[in-house]
Amino acid sequence: MAELQEVQITEEKPLLPGQTPEVAKTHSVETPYGSVTFTVYGTPKPKRPAILTYHDVGLNYKSCFQPLFQFGDMQEIIQNFVRVHVDAPGMEEGAPVFPLGYQYPSLDQLADMIPCILQYLNFSTIIGVGVGAGAYILSRYALTHPDTVEGLVLINIDPNAKGWMDWAAHKLTGLTSSIPEMILGHLFSQEELSGNSELIQKYRNIITHAPNLENIELYWNSYNNRRDLNLERGGAVTLKCPVMLVVGDQAPHEDAVVECNSKLDPTQTSFLKMADSGGQPQLTQPGKLTEAFKYFLQGMGYMASSCMTRLSRSRTASLTSAASIDGNRSRSRTLSQSSESGTLPSGPPGHTMEVSC
Repeated sequence: MAELQEVQITEEKPLLPGQTPEVAKTHSVETPYGSVTFTVYGTPKPKRPAILTYHDVGLNYKSCFQPLFQFGDMQEIIQNFVRVHVDAPGMEEGAPVFPLGYQYPSLDQLADMIPCILQYLNFSTIIGVGVGAGAYILSRYALTHPDTVEGLVLINIDPNAKGWMDWAAHKLTGLTSSIPEMILGHLFSQEELSGNSELIQKYRNIITHAPNLENIELYWNSYNNRRDLNLERGGAVTLKCPVMLVVGDQAPHEDAVVECNSKLDPTQTSFLKMADSGGQPQLTQPGKLTEAFKYFLQGMGYMASSCMTRLSRSRTASLTSAASIDGNRSRSRTLSQSSESGTLPSGPPGHTMEVSC
């Protein structure tokens, strides 16, 4: 496995008081399915997994995750974990357009590239954070390499293959809409697109004028040709690590995420439904998602002394007694938030987080 490129850059972003610039190292490695580029922030921490992210269609790691990982309260997390941001092939900044006839990897093959990344970095375990297509890819990887995945945060995951009705609707939409508009409809709700906010205008411009739009279309086609993950609660095919499912209450993938939640082990799964967050909660509600991520890490046994700064803790007597029954590291911590009180308590597995803004 040969290294193709290694570039050291300094990330340009506003610094917090007393904070030094993060140094990012970008690498490209060869895999059986082509080259893949990824960017590493921080240094490995002893006995701690790396946080590995995978972005959705139409985006790269910066446009998908930068608002989340640059959020002030997220700094406490990134100081405790090394981060690996993977760009799907041809999605990295400055990527050349693939030649005509290029066979883009399937989502399964994209998942099979991840072991090459971990081998190159000499990392043994990860906590995956994926959005949309990236959430599917990380789930597929976790199913085939369960011993290397300590936890998953899956935003807008659709574990199902497209059915005939979906294909028909997709083909019909393709007759009247451009590829950028179809991808925007995948990323954002119709309410958001109709509102045409500054955020929507920004991402419409990013996708419509992307110099690698042909590559984006190939990734989009691979996503639409995904296989069913065949998840089954209590069955042989299931995610064996703690999982936090995240979706906005206005997201186009809400039903798919709810269905995914019904197929996973309730003692290992937390479901975060974010009110008023639209299709991309990591962009629109980075504070609330950061807070939930901290609780998720605490439930895995990391960052036990973390200071929750944005939302106050609140536990009812019943939740406290239930949560105290099992304090082992493998337990997934489940959260819920009252829209009236604005509190985010932790509780027993199997409950749903409903976060109101």
